Amino acid sequence: ETLQRIVSTLAIKNDEIHNFIDTLNHTIKNVQINSSNAISELDEEFDGLYSILDEMKGSMSNTIQQEEARKIKALQDQLSQCSSALESSEELLELAAQSLDIKDPGEFLKVENVEWVVTMASAFRISLKPNVSDSMTYLMVDFAVERRMLQTVSFLPVPKAPEIDLAACLVADNCVTVSWRMPEEDSRIDHFVLEYRKTNFDGHPRVKDERRWEQIDYIKATEYTLSGLKFDTKYMNFRVQACNKAVAGEYSDPVTLETKAFVFSLDSTSSHLNLKVEDTYVEWDPTGGKGQEKIKGKENKGRSGAPSPKRTSVSSRSSPRSSRDHFTGESYTVLGDTAFESGQHYWEVRAQDCKSYSVGVTYKNLGKFDQLGKTNSSWCIHINNWLQITFSAKHNNKTKTLDIPVPDRIGVYCDFDGGLLAFYNANSKELLHTFRTKFTQPLLPGFMIWCGGLTVSTGLQVPSAVKTLQKSENGLSGSTSSLNNIA
Repeated sequence: ETLQRIVSTLAIKNDEIHNFIDTLNHTIKNVQINSSNAISELDEEFDGLYSILDEMKGSMSNTIQQEEARKIKALQDQLSQCSSALESSEELLELAAQSLDIKDPGEFLKVENVEWVVTMASAFRISLKPNVSDSMTYLMVDFAVERRMLQTVSFLPVPKAPEIDLAACLVADNCVTVSWRMPEEDSRIDHFVLEYRKTNFDGHPRVKDERRWEQIDYIKATEYTLSGLKFDTKYMNFRVQACNKAVAGEYSDPVTLETKAFVFSLDSTSSHLNLKVEDTYVEWDPTGGKGQEKIKGKENKGRSGAPSPKRTSVSSRSSPRSSRDHFTGESYTVLGDTAFESGQHYWEVRAQDCKSYSVGVTYKNLGKFDQLGKTNSSWCIHINNWLQITFSAKHNNKTKTLDIPVPDRIGVYCDFDGGLLAFYNANSKELLHTFRTKFTQPLLPGFMIWCGGLTVSTGLQVPSAVKTLQKSENGLSGSTSSLNNIA
């Protein structure tokens, strides 16, 4: 048996060595290929430099030739003028000599204006200084500085790892803004790469059981905002790397930001049989649930066919009504699968062609014939589109009509410790109604629907606008005291 164990271990080791040999051979091949690629890119860079220098040389040579032609033309024009003046002077000298040879004064006086003609000779007006200089030194170049720069050219350095500025990072409204800086200025940085992943672990990222990194590439700034996120984990890890034209540097030290929010699914195990329930979608089904697999204790599969992910309850891990029968009668109700007994929570609901529906919260003791808002342990707003549109708030079988338009998306905000339940227009964040009470038991999200469907959005943070409105609405709800269970 000992020999068999040793042989088995050796066989495994042999397989590992074979795999390692294959890896080494593959790495050698990659080194050769990558070296060849690097040489090719080096040739391209130097060929490009040579091309630029040749182009500059041609342009400068053309400038010198144009300057040469200009100067030669100017000197040739001056030479032509001098030659013409010299010829004219020689003719005048000959005329003057002939006039001086006349001995008879009478004959001499007959020579017409000889003195004036000689005085006006062009030789007296011509400049005997070249119009242009023969110097061409001002068109010379000195590449001493550039030569020293070229001599310092080397391979592109690997960029240093950026440093994430944790104090400048912001998590709000299901958006995360990550900010970073370079440890020292690097003008060759071309772009940054941001990677992130969701996690339920605080502190440094763990290797085991972690999700893969998601990547945002070609970021030109030193800040990036991820928006429209669903916070279905408590934290997110972030890291950044800098890249120049050729190479990417090391990743920054990862940071962990808290992103937890209230996450729940709809509990199909206790819903009314006339409701077709998926992960975050419920639809009224007049067939009475035929063909549905609502087996108690089993997780309901989502629209995609994949099992809904397991979630950790805020207060209790167990299914809230797993030991009870389905809702029945006219209580077309489905509850969330996660209860909470502290903190501030927010979720949204969108109706789809509903004749009647309610949205609210309830204690776990809601009976199978009970309807939301008709017990002293449930609170909701109710919309009826059957004959005419009515919008109302309900609690303890009391109703208050809300004289405001019905939004297409409703936000539900609950501050358990503060004893507050508020409903908002999820688009404009306009306050629709507020219940104020003292909650004494864990709460479950509750939904009632007849004819139509409801889509629930979870994993949402409490919006900043809601927080701001709540600060200004602390004195509200005097007119709704009849609906509030004040303990």
